[in-house]
Amino acid sequence: MTATTLFAAAPEYAAADGTFSLAWLLIAIPLLSAGILLVAGRKADKWGHVLGVVASAASFIIGAMITMALLGLPAADRLVQQHLFSWVPAGSFEVSAGLRIDPLSLTFVLLVTFVGTLIHIYSVAYMAQDTDRRRFFAYLNLFVAAMLILVLADSYLVLYLGWEGVGLASYLLIGFWNHNRNYAVAAKKAFIVNRVGDVGLAIAIMLMFVTFGAVDFDTVLSGAGDAGAGLMTATGLMLLLAACAKSAQFPLQSWLGDAMAGPTPVSALIHAATMVTAGVYLIVRSGVVFEAAPTAQLVVIIVGAITLIFGAIIGCAKDDLKKALAASTMSQIGYMVLAAGLGPVGYAFAIFHLVTHGFFKAGMFLGAGSVMHGMNDEVDMRRFGNLRTAMKITWITFGLGWLAIIGVPPFSGFWSKDGIIEAAFVGDGVQPWIVGSVTLIGVALTSFYMSRMFFMTFHGEDRWAEEQNPKESPSLMTVPMIILAVGSVALGGLLMINGAFTSWLEPITGVVEHGNPVIPVPAIMVSSLVLVIIGGWLAWRQYGAAPVPVTAPVGSVMTRAARQDLYQDQVNEALLMYPGQYLTRALVYADSSLVDGATTGLGRMVASSGEVLRRLQTGFVRSYAATMLAGVVIIVAVVLATRV
Repeated sequence: MTATTLFAAAPEYAAADGTFSLAWLLIAIPLLSAGILLVAGRKADKWGHVLGVVASAASFIIGAMITMALLGLPAADRLVQQHLFSWVPAGSFEVSAGLRIDPLSLTFVLLVTFVGTLIHIYSVAYMAQDTDRRRFFAYLNLFVAAMLILVLADSYLVLYLGWEGVGLASYLLIGFWNHNRNYAVAAKKAFIVNRVGDVGLAIAIMLMFVTFGAVDFDTVLSGAGDAGAGLMTATGLMLLLAACAKSAQFPLQSWLGDAMAGPTPVSALIHAATMVTAGVYLIVRSGVVFEAAPTAQLVVIIVGAITLIFGAIIGCAKDDLKKALAASTMSQIGYMVLAAGLGPVGYAFAIFHLVTHGFFKAGMFLGAGSVMHGMNDEVDMRRFGNLRTAMKITWITFGLGWLAIIGVPPFSGFWSKDGIIEAAFVGDGVQPWIVGSVTLIGVALTSFYMSRMFFMTFHGEDRWAEEQNPKESPSLMTVPMIILAVGSVALGGLLMINGAFTSWLEPITGVVEHGNPVIPVPAIMVSSLVLVIIGGWLAWRQYGAAPVPVTAPVGSVMTRAARQDLYQDQVNEALLMYPGQYLTRALVYADSSLVDGATTGLGRMVASSGEVLRRLQTGFVRSYAATMLAGVVIIVAVVLATRV
């Protein structure tokens, strides 16, 4: 059975189990918590962080209960629609606000709430000295609530509500320390870039309404296969534009590195469990639309492949620990987008890698925050070195995440990334040698830049400043890191037992045979491991065994370009910002010269005419008598002339 058939025929289960009726609380609890913390103000400073943690944890518990209830249903019946209220009644057109509970949405619910709760707990200690910690937790809860609206929505319009909420929450969190102008600018940049993607999603929803007369998932996904290819291509490309902005994919990736301006727990939340995963969710959820539009589907693969390599190259040259991790996120999301573009053969592996990535990337971001906590907020890896001696827990947990992301077996990243690589070599309508080779190049680059990061931070000689005295972080920070490290080690293998994860997603992705790659699977695995070893060895030779200069060398042309994010800002400025400024100035000039000129010119003409006519009104009787006499003389002369 194909994914298209499943989307069209998915049954609706009339839930008798009261557990499903609790689904609205998943969103309501963190949203209510955010409202309380914002309205209460300074009165909540002493207990606001506790409420924030409890709200996130409560959503996780409810999500786990609903997941267990859904697992108790037959696979074909794992779809529960919960109507909340009529949102947009407009004649024959009506949009209901409702929740769609199925394996895909609950996968995201568990990831967002579990990892989000760990980040909340970590933040209690990380933000302990911040006078606005209560407001920070309000924004975290708002972020979680918005993401849950996005993934639980039963229509594209409700999804759009969550989509905008995530954008707002990210703006508030990235610019949390907005007294620093650079941080405020970074938040504004993320907000504006994401508005570009929002336009794409809005246009896609309009196209759906024109095509199907509705925007709910059931109607759109069941009718996509019979709709015109042109409309589906346009819709798919607009959905991809939206995904590119939210998931920082080429060409809308420029905001991601700047998003490091926010507190480090924000980076972990954005990069691991929430915002950047939204684009992948949108593509997989809309899989039938892309299957009906092969051109749009091919563009998805191309975008994922470009971003995969793009982010990896940037990561190879970054000395800022958090920005190197941001580049890594960009690259890893590229893997997921590429897999989602492969269609049914890649959907499950895209989500599988998203889940495992959520654990090891969140763990490494929290590890980066721990390093900063011990190093007086220093982020330059060239001023670290040998931190394993002072921060053993951070070293071990970060190291386990490092092994997971580069794909060392049996760590989680090996299982999920290997599935994507194999699917790429299957091809399914694309050039498998090209796509598969790109994924393997990404393996080598990932191994190099992540090993570089690990060795520069935790190995080699001390390069600390004299005033720095690194020490391990408190338990409220290390315990979440340990839990995430356990997931980095074991989660991938556990989910692969008897194909548990892919079977779980089958009601959404369909029962799809993996197919036969163009080269044998053992050869793919061996090639991948060899590239991991080569990349790690090169990084060790240059940054582990050899001294690391505190001042970065000039480097090659490519290195300098990578340090400048491959000039993505300069390209955006040249193609978009400067032309936009010139266009704006031209419109202002046209407005002031033509529109305003015409208006003021008409006014001046009326005023001048009035000035001339005013002079005819002297106020003297003799002038009026003379005028009347002149008029009489003229009339008489005209009459006499006509008679003659």
